[in-house]
Amino acid sequence: MESTIHAKEQETRIPTSAGFPSIARSDARILILGSLPGQRSLQAAQYYAHPQNAFWRIMRDLTGADGSYELRCARLAEYGIALWDVLAESVRPGSMDADIQLETTETNDFPRFFLEHREIERVCFNGQKAAQMFRHLVVLDVADDPKQFVTLPSTSPAHASMTYEDKLVKWRAAIT
Repeated sequence: MESTIHAKEQETRIPTSAGFPSIARSDARILILGSLPGQRSLQAAQYYAHPQNAFWRIMRDLTGADGSYELRCARLAEYGIALWDVLAESVRPGSMDADIQLETTETNDFPRFFLEHREIERVCFNGQKAAQMFRHLVVLDVADDPKQFVTLPSTSPAHASMTYEDKLVKWRAAIT
């Protein structure tokens, strides 16, 4: 009994990770969704800040997004790409998607987002976990919605089973 109480106390001490606001212009056509920022991204207050994450390298190769974080984000916006995450917050010790405690999740407000960004025609998930969480946690009225939903290989360094070149091919097909 005492060990159960101790485990619950440990669990409640883990801070909740809060995501970032979307980066999106009203005329965005593509929305890229991750799961929730990892520790490096939270520390830097930037999407995909881990130096080994291939996201910004892929975006540079596909859209020319280069330079400072602000310049890269501006380039994506010019290209019609919006960035966000499925989750607004969750308990997530560490940076692995597998560490996200699903019972503590709060999703972002997608009905509102899609009302404000009516030109979104494709939603691209950065990895299986983002797609899975979206399908299970987000409720949308999609009966009359022609959006395409595309699951792409994760750009995370934890997804090393696919080469950069193979990831780039799949991302290029979805983004360009």
